[in-house]
Amino acid sequence: MSAQLTLQAPLDVPPAEVTPYLDRLWKGMLEGSSGAATFTLLVWEPSWLEQQLVRVGLIDGPIRGFDRSDLMTAARQAVSDCGLPLSTAPMDPRLAWALGQKPGHQSSADLRGQVVESAISAHMPRRLITLAPTLDAGRPLETMVAAYCPLPEEGGTGAACGDAVVLRGGMGAIQQNLHLIQPLVGDDLPCWVWWNSSLDEPLDMLEALAPLPRRLVIDTSLGSPRRCLDVLVARIDAGQAVNDLNWLRLRSWRESLAMVFDPPSRRDALAHVVQLDIDVEGDHPVKGLLLAAWIADRLGWHLVASRPIPADSGSSSESGGIAAEFERTDGVSVQFRLMPVPMGMPKAHPGAIVGLRLICEPKGRPQLCVILCSESGGCMRLESGGMAALELAEELVPLPEEHEEMEMARLLSGGHDSTNPLLASAAPLAARILPD
Repeated sequence: MSAQLTLQAPLDVPPAEVTPYLDRLWKGMLEGSSGAATFTLLVWEPSWLEQQLVRVGLIDGPIRGFDRSDLMTAARQAVSDCGLPLSTAPMDPRLAWALGQKPGHQSSADLRGQVVESAISAHMPRRLITLAPTLDAGRPLETMVAAYCPLPEEGGTGAACGDAVVLRGGMGAIQQNLHLIQPLVGDDLPCWVWWNSSLDEPLDMLEALAPLPRRLVIDTSLGSPRRCLDVLVARIDAGQAVNDLNWLRLRSWRESLAMVFDPPSRRDALAHVVQLDIDVEGDHPVKGLLLAAWIADRLGWHLVASRPIPADSGSSSESGGIAAEFERTDGVSVQFRLMPVPMGMPKAHPGAIVGLRLICEPKGRPQLCVILCSESGGCMRLESGGMAALELAEELVPLPEEHEEMEMARLLSGGHDSTNPLLASAAPLAARILPD
């Protein structure tokens, strides 16, 4: 967390006394100041993977609730220990479930909601509310409050002060006490709800925490592909401001593709695409589908049909791919294939893109093949199949570190009180491409 003056160290308070205690705290310690005029951040932070890794003794505590280098290292090792495919991403919810089947009783201090990533705290949330469900389903509810101000040398003033509230306990205890949340979320400031977990979890909790007009942040790389896209589309259709961290991680791919076609000699080729291929890590296609949908939407393609591609019996991949046909504005067909690629060292989140290939047939000019890949090895499959006869443009896409806290901080800095229009157009199309 950024340097700050602690007005109230984390203090256990009975659940029913949280709101009255905070009212007394602000009136007594800040003499009537209402705190920072910024926003409320409500975080669903189960941290199932971290809790399980601590429980089985693969990492030490305390449990913090955000990315740690030792957590990623231990998770990669656990993939092998649990007998999962080596292409399983560390953040894949299936890994946490598999760890849950292993014995272990190591305990640790739980600091979720008390230790905040500095990139987020730099935006000085007026109130940070963390819901921290525990592996022990029968654990009673514990509530904790704290208050702070930025230090004077950091440019802080009394108006920038904020507080933090933590609700920790078993799932049942949290569900029974959701009525405590509403008084803590005032109507005078915008409220962000960060669902920092799998979308396969019960949606009644998500619906209770993120009613309109609260702004919702999800990650469509976490959960079954159909569930992820259905939740995203439903929230967009309801008129909610939705941000998808999985979509944000496509930024470098969209920018790199735009740069490849920026030279005047290539711009016209975009109107003559005949084939699009995307390779993704493992068996989670959502990120690749969102990229394909963005391309199709920007170029005005119409989806004709889609179908699953059966897994090759000789392949090490557990799942097949997806094939689809689009129709360009001039009536010409575009063939699309999304294929899973087994990776021995996958990125942190399921379904990261390995490479992309666009084949264009501009009239009266040589065919153009554009290949983008995340690393040189990822280009090899896309380079096969008669590419020698085409004009080839190949680029490596610079990929930033995938830290949720940094992406969340970017969202908070930009406002984003509505859904990105590009995402709003791409998400429904991606859902239609995914075969039932």
